[in-house]
Amino acid sequence: MISPSAFALPTGAPKHILCVGAAVLDTLFRVPTMPTGQGKVLPYDMLQIAEGMASSAAYAIARLGGRASLWGAVGHDETGERIVRDLADAGIQTDGMLRVEGARSAISTILVDDDGERLIVPFYDPKLHEHTRIVVPKDIAAFDAVLVDVRWPELAQQVLKMARAEGKPAILDGDVARDGVIEQLAPQATHIVFSEPAAHRLTGADNFAEMAALLKRRFAQSFICVTAGAAGSFWFDDQSDNLLHSPTITVKAIDTLAAGDIFHGAFALAIAEGRHPAEAIQFSSVAAAMKCEVFGGRTGAPTRDEVLDRLSSFTTPRQA
Repeated sequence: MISPSAFALPTGAPKHILCVGAAVLDTLFRVPTMPTGQGKVLPYDMLQIAEGMASSAAYAIARLGGRASLWGAVGHDETGERIVRDLADAGIQTDGMLRVEGARSAISTILVDDDGERLIVPFYDPKLHEHTRIVVPKDIAAFDAVLVDVRWPELAQQVLKMARAEGKPAILDGDVARDGVIEQLAPQATHIVFSEPAAHRLTGADNFAEMAALLKRRFAQSFICVTAGAAGSFWFDDQSDNLLHSPTITVKAIDTLAAGDIFHGAFALAIAEGRHPAEAIQFSSVAAAMKCEVFGGRTGAPTRDEVLDRLSSFTTPRQA
């Protein structure tokens, strides 16, 4: 087992990660059980918060001692102002956010039940991403790594390509996307961390080890990892040419919303800090699991000291 002290915050300036993608105003309702059929649902708790895949990952980076900038798009409306304000107040640099005239900001309604599972009803206005800036080397010069999600593929592709060309980690959040998006982005990524639904959709496999093996064959140029929730992560170690399984800590899941995003943010920060993928996955897995213990989406992201306290119960990865 790797000593928790190995994950202490490095000396010097914090690593700066550029996150690209979703910025959404979420309304979370906590309910005892998921509804079935028609009727009225009475929640017993609620929270309204700005998040989304890239936004929540950026928050995790800030909580874990890094610097995070977010490039996303919001409408030129009150909701958009709320999203940008909330994210800036959370310690994320938002000067790269785009306000789009005539577009509606993204919103979603989310039900979270007592088992931590969720039902998400999102709305993304296609007009938000109709126009994409041209990315040049100086745009990413200040960043130590980039992390993109699948919500704005045109911008994500440019950012990944530029980062890879400049020798920086170019990390893709391989979540479920419209047809062709993963295939568009993956060739530019140095690292891809897939969610279980996306991995299943791309491979048709039900076994995590098989998913990871098939994805490595398909995207051989990238580091490949598949997250498996409570079962940990399955990933291909390019140094040993082996498929490995990293378990995670056991938690009582209260809210799984944003757990994958916290994993991606923690992973991007760890890779930017120069850590081996095995260390990065340990660090990320514990951070994501701890988030599940707290209702409130990204607000459950732990601090670095909190993660270090829990890492002592982590086990080393083993061959899958």
